[in-house]
Amino acid sequence: MSSDDGLPAELAAIVDDANVLTDPDLRSRYETDWTGRYHGEARVVVRPANTSEVSAVVRACAHFGVAIVAQGGNTGLVGGGVPRNREVVVSTTRLNRCDAVDIAASQVTVGAGLTLAQVRDHSRASGLDLAVDFAARDSATIGGAAATNAGGSRVIRFGTMRAQVAGIEAVLANGEIVGSLAGLPKATVGLHLPSLLSGSEGTLAIITAVRLRLVPWYRHTATALVGLPSLGDAVELLAKLRRALPHLDSVELLMPSAMTLVCEFLGHPCPVDAASGAFVLIECAGDSDPMDELINALSEHAPDSGTAIATDETSRANLIALRDNVTVAINHIGVPLKLDVAIPLAELAQSTREIEGIIARLAPTARLINFGHLAEGNLHVNTLFAGDAAGAITDEVLQLVIERGGVISAEHGIGVAKSHWLVVQRGAAEVEALRSIKQALDPSNVLNPGVLLP
Repeated sequence: MSSDDGLPAELAAIVDDANVLTDPDLRSRYETDWTGRYHGEARVVVRPANTSEVSAVVRACAHFGVAIVAQGGNTGLVGGGVPRNREVVVSTTRLNRCDAVDIAASQVTVGAGLTLAQVRDHSRASGLDLAVDFAARDSATIGGAAATNAGGSRVIRFGTMRAQVAGIEAVLANGEIVGSLAGLPKATVGLHLPSLLSGSEGTLAIITAVRLRLVPWYRHTATALVGLPSLGDAVELLAKLRRALPHLDSVELLMPSAMTLVCEFLGHPCPVDAASGAFVLIECAGDSDPMDELINALSEHAPDSGTAIATDETSRANLIALRDNVTVAINHIGVPLKLDVAIPLAELAQSTREIEGIIARLAPTARLINFGHLAEGNLHVNTLFAGDAAGAITDEVLQLVIERGGVISAEHGIGVAKSHWLVVQRGAAEVEALRSIKQALDPSNVLNPGVLLP
């Protein structure tokens, strides 16, 4: 192991001086996550422009015995993309490869640093679409979404990010480049590297490019917001909508706490009965206008509920803004304790009531904001002003989720926030198997140490 005094100069020889950041002011935005809860000092921030440069950077860091944290758009919520012990931050935002859309294959190859919005717009120019969408689309990167197996609003129709990854290119801890971007659907030779790296949170390799499956671009959408008496009623409506709406694209949930907050933040009145016990944002998308389909389904299955139906693009944008701005509204008030969980739908309503009770008992002055993706039972539990009770809240909520058959992370990853819960969730034998994979690919624990595995 060498002294790291010469590391910045060696990195600059690879990517040039402008893309090696040693000044604290220039490093600062890479050293704190989007929530403001996780931060640390980077030894240096380096911004390679292609896979070959990433490989050379990794080899240089290995030579100097320095650990690496890969970082995309830095929109993560569990502390997995920021330095903790003076690691080198490898920013992937300059990995901006953008190949022509392969219309025949319904695929596209892009660099890990492109944002979801950039890939969506690029795909739509060829009449296709990106299947994954969530509020941070303008800053979250494709590489980060793959590394965390991100979900978002369209999982009900297309699945998580892992389901969209047809091929992958990545750099291992020793600097070797692995993977294929051919994207052949019947590439059945051996283990599937894209599946292995999707959800690995930068602990096994640095993803540099992804071959994505694309879906049809449905130009006609119908959007409605429904206020229901309770979360239990929302789950019952979901079951009916699955049968009644062949073009169902997303079913988002806002509990009253979230709806009140985001309406205050946006300065808009609630579009439906503000006294509702749960709000469901429904979107259908198709090649032809699905508006009648949606109206008929709601008339039949939610006739007594308050409903706001978007009749034009402006009103649709206003409804979508309610869901997209909940997280922004929360962070406008303070730094929340964020717990992203998923609970079986049959247990969701009761479990949510119990979570409310846990927080009321442990932190009576805290403010709980719940919202999420209803179809997957994915609840984003945000607690403002948790104070010293944050640890106890985390322990009790995650234990409850596991006991109900749920998972402690539904789309944001494990990061450092929940790594010590992995054994409880997956079991000792399974975690040991995961450790064996990590040891085989990264024997010196160079890539994102402390993340995912406890």
